[in-house]
Amino acid sequence: MNQQGVRWTAEQVLALAPDDASRRAGAKLGTAGPWSGGGSDGAGAVWGLCKGSGSKPYRTIVDTTGPAYSCSCPSRKFPCKHALGLLLLWSAGGESVPDAGVPDWAEPWLAGRRARATGGRGPGADGGGPARSGDPEAARRRAEQRAARITAGAEELEQRLADLLRGGLAAADRSGYGLWEETAARMVDAQAPGLAGRVRELGAIPGSGPGWPVRLLEECALTHLLDRAWLDIDRLPDPLAATVRTRVGLTASADGPAVRDHWSVLAQYDTADGKLTTRRVWLHGRNSGRTTLLLSFGAAGRAPALALPVGTVVDAEVRPYPGAGRLRGELGEQFSPPVPDTAHPPGGDVTGALAAYGTALREDPWLDAWPVTLTGVIPVPSPGGGWQLADADGGSALPVTAAALGGPGLWRLAAVSGGRPVTVFGECGHRGFTPLTAWSPGTPETVPLT
Repeated sequence: MNQQGVRWTAEQVLALAPDDASRRAGAKLGTAGPWSGGGSDGAGAVWGLCKGSGSKPYRTIVDTTGPAYSCSCPSRKFPCKHALGLLLLWSAGGESVPDAGVPDWAEPWLAGRRARATGGRGPGADGGGPARSGDPEAARRRAEQRAARITAGAEELEQRLADLLRGGLAAADRSGYGLWEETAARMVDAQAPGLAGRVRELGAIPGSGPGWPVRLLEECALTHLLDRAWLDIDRLPDPLAATVRTRVGLTASADGPAVRDHWSVLAQYDTADGKLTTRRVWLHGRNSGRTTLLLSFGAAGRAPALALPVGTVVDAEVRPYPGAGRLRGELGEQFSPPVPDTAHPPGGDVTGALAAYGTALREDPWLDAWPVTLTGVIPVPSPGGGWQLADADGGSALPVTAAALGGPGLWRLAAVSGGRPVTVFGECGHRGFTPLTAWSPGTPETVPLT
């Protein structure tokens, strides 16, 4: 048992897996066969020895208050399959992981974790970011130089967009992707990675299928809006100016006041672009009513370090980042291990979800989607193909995004519903609704859809 006396469910454990392969491999190790010397101290620590291919077993330790993981195996994934298997064994509540004292081989790692937890948050804790420069004047000069480079890049991109429109959008597919990639490289040289990313997205649109000229015009307009916002940033309100800086690629620290709450872990999923893996974790504060996005990054081939079990609630502090809406946050001190959640967040109907997204767009015009919880909706096939989430009274419906149609989550959602109204958390945007988590009527069980 953890210090709240509640073990996680198998679904919550498997939700921590960095990928499907790890999930399957961890499930195979969730039996007593390969394990020995297992135990739990009742304060969040779980450990065990897993027999591998070598002569010595792998030493696996999990601190569920993080959660955090340590394993002597050579895997670069976090958590590895051994940590997942150990947690599955612990969640089953059998005799393989009894309450026991911490063994000598696990004590150093656990003691180090606890010492860091009681020793403060370290440099930069007051702002949630890196320690401040020892030379403010030098830092100011560097910031001015980078701003000048970004300005030059934005002006060059404006000229590129003007040339594109002058030549006609219908001919944009004839020049190929090379010109777009060259422009993106110029934005990277200008230290504006956010602009570079938008340029690459523009270059991919001509090959995206029927109707691409309309989509290209829409995205060109948004890119032009971002260019002009940067060039006139001194005239913008502070929250919008902070959003523009983030959109062009400038980093910021989580400098808002810490919000302590009981945060429900609503969803977690990873995206990869070949060089970087980005993990998104959605939280909802029971008392504050805030919905917060945590981001964690890992190099290609390595899972991000942050992992919270979906369907749990954690007593912790979150510091918001600057920007309109202050949606993104940074996880601060945790005051207890995650424990199973027993309720879903409050929600509304389809009309309310669209209104919430519209309001968010007023503060951040480049926002792709907004987190919403839909209550009393039924997943049904769309008349023209695809799927949609319809209000139970049939008044309104949201189409499911094309990306969600190709995954297993949609079929899991249909199975949870069985034709009855359900509660669904997800991201509502101009492309439709991406379902991430579901709750069926009459049960508190959280069903991840990613």
